[in-house]
Amino acid sequence: MLRRSLENRDAQTRQLQDAVTNVEKHFGELCQIFAAYVRKTARLRDKADLLVNEINVYASTETPNLKQGLKNFADEFAKLQDYRQAEVERLEAKVVEPLKAYGTIVKMKRDDLKATLTARNREAKQLTQLERTRQRNPSDRHVIAQAETELQRATMDATRTTHHLEETIDNFEKQKIKDIKTIFSEFITIEMLFHGKALEVYTAAYQNIKKIDEEEDLEVFRNSLYPPDYSSRLDIVRANSKSPLQRSLSAKCISGTGQVPSCRLRKDQQAEDDNEEDEDLDATEEENFLK
Repeated sequence: MLRRSLENRDAQTRQLQDAVTNVEKHFGELCQIFAAYVRKTARLRDKADLLVNEINVYASTETPNLKQGLKNFADEFAKLQDYRQAEVERLEAKVVEPLKAYGTIVKMKRDDLKATLTARNREAKQLTQLERTRQRNPSDRHVIAQAETELQRATMDATRTTHHLEETIDNFEKQKIKDIKTIFSEFITIEMLFHGKALEVYTAAYQNIKKIDEEEDLEVFRNSLYPPDYSSRLDIVRANSKSPLQRSLSAKCISGTGQVPSCRLRKDQQAEDDNEEDEDLDATEEENFLK
């Protein structure tokens, strides 16, 4: 009867041990994965900070509307990284740390299991010793009574540690379920808060980009290539490229308001001289013919 009771309690202890081992394994995995999740979120924050810096540097080289739009976008994006930093800190405190604490909790439960197993082994040893004493010295009541006393003491100790283990494992299981609910609820809440803020910030950033006046910036760019005095400067360059004779003729053609231009007079004079030369040539040829 006692042997069967010991076997039943051993099966119960193994079940409790499996429960603790299961928590140790999976809580450890969850802790590592959540910690990696937080680290990657922190690295994303760092990369976003680099992006904000680069956008600001680039914006300072651009036209006014694009410059202002990019700077406003960078300001909103930087604000988002502040929210991401808060997300990282909350995840660390509300998710990773509670899971990490289960390392200590599991260690304490294993100590309880070890104490219970030690008491069970002592009880089983005393029972075996009593059975051997009864077989070897069935008539020695003193030795048998002493063995029975030792067994009774070991049984009482094993029963006490078993009850303690059952109670502590029950509390452990209750706390585990409560903590799982709390940890995952905190995780979802933290993520929802961040993404809610992120939606607001992204909306503002999107609006800042859409408000950039393309035509106005294009006009600024064109004006930088072709300033207002571009035509007058081009005329000066063209004037400076003429030869001295061309500049003299141009000056003479321009002078004489209300009069026939001197260049035209010179052309008319040249035409008259050409006519006189033609007439002299004709007269000479006629004289030669008459001779």
